[in-house]
Amino acid sequence: MDVGSVEYAIIAFPGNHFKGEIVPALEDLVDRDLVRILDLAFVIKDGDGNVEAVELSSLPEEEARAFEKLDVAVGNLLNEDDFQEIGDSLEPNSSAGLIVWENRWSSQFVKAVQNANGVLLATEKIPAPVVQAALEYAGFSD
Repeated sequence: MDVGSVEYAIIAFPGNHFKGEIVPALEDLVDRDLVRILDLAFVIKDGDGNVEAVELSSLPEEEARAFEKLDVAVGNLLNEDDFQEIGDSLEPNSSAGLIVWENRWSSQFVKAVQNANGVLLATEKIPAPVVQAALEYAGFSD
């Protein structure tokens, strides 16, 4: 199986305040075959500091229905150590969504690099606010 670059994100929700924009945005990326969701889980820290991890496959049926179009390809890539580390970093009465995805658009490029005996020396993701500031500084605007 050819695999493109893989990334992860941890999205914190202080006070457990969720909005509904994230899942439809992910569905759009999956529908356009730009990404493949490899794992998705949640970490919840209650007011007493107790941490609980919930894999997507463990959600109650009604809650899981909101994520069914994401078609998580693998699951269980994240482990208890990951959950505990993330839970430790959360404030009480907060939660986080953990997502691992493959950039499907990059798999052909990755294969081409491998076929050319190329060796990846470095890669780094530049945060969107840093790019936005640089573009504004350079005089570019939307």
